[in-house]
Amino acid sequence: MDVEKSSSSSFEDLTNAEDTKDIRAAQVAASVVESLGSKVNDNDDKAKAQTPNVVDDDDASDEVEAGDNEEDVCDILGNKQLLKRIIKKAPSSAKRPNRGDLVTITFTGKLEDGTVVEHEERFKCHVGDYEVVQGLDMVLPMMHVGEHAQLTVDPRFGYGTLGLKKENSTDVIVAPNTQVNPIKFLYSSDVSPGYYLFQLIYDVELLDVKYEDFADLKTFEVLRNYGARKKERANYFYKRVEYNNAIHLYRRALDYLDNRDGDPDAEFGKEDLELSNSDLQNLLEDRLIVYNNLAMAQIKIGAFDAALQSVEHVLRCQPNNPKALYRKGRVLEGKADTQGAIKLLQKVATLEPDNRAVQSDLARLFIKARREEHNEKEMYQKMLGQAKKMEQTTAVRQKTPLVDNSKLKLLGFLMGSILIGVAGVAIYRYKY
Repeated sequence: MDVEKSSSSSFEDLTNAEDTKDIRAAQVAASVVESLGSKVNDNDDKAKAQTPNVVDDDDASDEVEAGDNEEDVCDILGNKQLLKRIIKKAPSSAKRPNRGDLVTITFTGKLEDGTVVEHEERFKCHVGDYEVVQGLDMVLPMMHVGEHAQLTVDPRFGYGTLGLKKENSTDVIVAPNTQVNPIKFLYSSDVSPGYYLFQLIYDVELLDVKYEDFADLKTFEVLRNYGARKKERANYFYKRVEYNNAIHLYRRALDYLDNRDGDPDAEFGKEDLELSNSDLQNLLEDRLIVYNNLAMAQIKIGAFDAALQSVEHVLRCQPNNPKALYRKGRVLEGKADTQGAIKLLQKVATLEPDNRAVQSDLARLFIKARREEHNEKEMYQKMLGQAKKMEQTTAVRQKTPLVDNSKLKLLGFLMGSILIGVAGVAIYRYKY
């Protein structure tokens, strides 16, 4: 029985051996940038040295604030891949969010060159549900209500190796971390080019935190809104081939697309929410869509037993659902039941005769089935051939001892006769 490989933690495994390489590369790039920047600063210092050294009160206050902010920089992971700098502190009595809490935040994500990647005002999300960039999701539990902070997020906790593109377009907003950016355009042309990874700068303010109890989740609008939001975010991760995150969010969507509120204080027999038939039908349809998508994500990571359970939920309500039947066929193929997969895909082909993908998969499965049948015949022939050889060897072994025993008996009879004859002659001579 396979174990589903999805993870409920938003934290990435940081014990990767590649971390040291990334850190060293980042340090080398930083040293190059720092050395190049020092040249520019030296030129600026020389120019400033020729001007009177006059500082007004406003400039002095700005320098003090900058110094204070530098002290507030927190290296969260210890490898400079996720930094937090407090811009505005919150009161010491302010609340902190926990995992699963509903938070309201305003944030702006930018590249190092100032290009705005995303901006949200009073955005609501659940902590730990991957509804924002991973780096931001990891920092939210470390903030207080009213706090304003700036985050520096490494690509691995931002948009990773895929980057970010505009929806329905090939235009790149955030380059993948595998793509490097020459820094020679920043300085003079006589400097040999170096490279550095893109980083994201997030300006975030935590406005509110709310722990949602069962009483907050007893309306159809709230349940369907949360479920749809989790499903759309899961689809986003599925398209990015991040199947574990997609599975987590599909499961979270199922938690909301349900008329059972799970309230332990509810009266016996009244655990279900009182919804109209149309609302229940809408929740059921949304739920079946999520189960179908969840099954596909589970198939992608090889969790066939879990995927089979997901499609069975759909087929119990809709026995002729083509997507569920097709995905169950994929599951059976993954579990080495080729004949069972062929039967299901044949049923799908009758339901959707114009579906070329199903026809292609059916042809592939027929070829696979014939190959498996041929291999089985060869295996049986080899097994039968070996069995016949073993029978012949056993028969020879059984006959050989019989021949040997008869020879021994004949030899013993002859020797006995000779001994008796010699003994008789000796007795006769002794007497006479």
